[in-house]
Formats: sequence, structure tokens, C-alpha cells
Amino acid sequence: MHPTHTGLIIRAQSGFFTVETSAGAIVCQLRGKLKQGRAEGDLAAVGDHVSITLLDDGSGMIDSVEERTRTLVRLDPRPRGVYQQILLANLDQALFVFACANPSPRLRMLDRFLVAAEKQKIPVVIVANKIDLVENPREIFGLYEPLGYPVIYTSANTGAGVEELRDTLRKKISALAGPSGVGKSTLLNALQPGLGLLVNEISAALNRGKHTTVSRQLLPIEGGGYVADTPGWKSLALWDTAPEEIDAYFPELRDLVQNCRYSNCAHINDQGCAVRAALDAGTIHPARYESYLRLRAGQE
Repeated sequence: MHPTHTGLIIRAQSGFFTVETSAGAIVCQLRGKLKQGRAEGDLAAVGDHVSITLLDDGSGMIDSVEERTRTLVRLDPRPRGVYQQILLANLDQALFVFACANPSPRLRMLDRFLVAAEKQKIPVVIVANKIDLVENPREIFGLYEPLGYPVIYTSANTGAGVEELRDTLRKKISALAGPSGVGKSTLLNALQPGLGLLVNEISAALNRGKHTTVSRQLLPIEGGGYVADTPGWKSLALWDTAPEEIDAYFPELRDLVQNCRYSNCAHINDQGCAVRAALDAGTIHPARYESYLRLRAGQE
């Protein structure tokens, strides 16, 4: 009788899955019965909780995959229909890291990331890094806090915010994203020596290879929890999103929509528009409204 274990998939590459169990890390493949029928998405992914059977050679077979609580999905159009590629399963949150300066904060990109997270119902924490380079970082990122997005203000140089970041990551599975040059790896190294280097190596591999063959990986955090570098948020969300859906993914707009005179209001030049009225009254930030217009129009 072969022993069975439960565990967490912490790495996936080319049909092989590394499962962290109480008996250690075991490299597994999917049992044939799980592959029967046409799959509409990844059957197993990093972050999945699985049951496995240990084989005589020390490898394992994945017998079952627990139902996922939440997924980060990239929809991949194929000739036989849309395939759901699971970038990360059972994540607790996404951390979007942006710099206050050097490089200049790309708030439109952040807004796009936020829309992607709203669409996939993923809680978000914004990390405003390099706060030592500006006089008042809240002037830049403070507009997000009233919308319900927590903002952690950090600096790897001074150590500011590192403990708060550590507490935020502890005992959670976190997706990490942000443009290049914002100091993600330096910040992670301040959090845990060597962590940023590992994330860099994985990120470089992901950027070099085709997503079907490249390793995806959860990196353990001291004290419990995992972080996964998840590039590609910019392309994640919107190709299958109708323009009239976009307002639902802006927290400050979606509750106003019901007050518009017309149900198909685009919130641009429409009469009786509650969104435009709120913009004129100063209760919607102009930069966020501009992001809404650009995303609605399909612009970057």
C-alpha cells in the first residue's frame, strides 16, 4: 500500500508539480483519470491543495485537486474555445509595487492592474516604494486609500514600511506585480535576504520563455506564507471586457451608475450622468476618471 499525503503545489513546469507535504517536497504528475475529457483550463496549478500518492521511486501522483477559493486567470483563446490558464490558485491577495519616483509612478498602469484585480475578485494591497525620494508620497498614492485599497509606504533604503509589509505577507499566498525598476527585488531582500534574487531569477525566466514551458513558483516567507511573482497583469484583464462593463470595476463609479438617467450611460457627455456630476463636485479624482475613459476606449 503506497502512502498518501496532502500538500500544496509550490512549483509547476511542463506537467511536473512540486508538492510541499509534511514529508517534504515531492515531485508529482497528474494521475491519468484527472486528464479524461477535454480540459477547459489548467487541471492543477501553483497554489492548489492536492492529495497525492507516494510511489516507490520517491515521486508522486496527484490523485485529486481541492476546489479553489480564488484564482488568477489568464484567458487563452484557442481554436476549440477559450482556455483558462491558472497563473496562481488560492491566492489571498495581490501586491502591486510602484515607485514614488525613479521611475515616475505609472498610475494608469496601476489603475489597469486594479481593474484586473476587481474583475477577478482579488483583494489588493498597493505598495508605494522609494518614499525617501519624495517629500509627500501620500500626495501621489493617497487617492487610493478612500477607495478601499490599503497602501503601504515603503523604502528599502531607510527600512520604512518593511515590518508592515512583512506583517501583510505573513501566512498568506500573495501575488506580486509591478513595472520594472520600482525596487521590488531590493524591497524583498530587505524583507528577507535572498528573496528578491529568487524572484528576479524566476521573472527573467518567465520573460524569456513561453508561458507553457516556464516554471511557476511560490517562494516561502519566513514565519509562514508564500509570494509569487506574477508578470502579465497588464494583459490579463480586458480583452474580453465590454466597454460598458468597465465602470463596475471602479469602486468610486459603480455605486453611482444606478443614479444615472439612462441605463446605458457611458459617463462621457450623457445628460443626467451621476458620474459626471460627482466629477464636477470633486468626489471623483480626475486622474481616475481619465483612466476610466482610456480603458473604456481600449487605450493603454
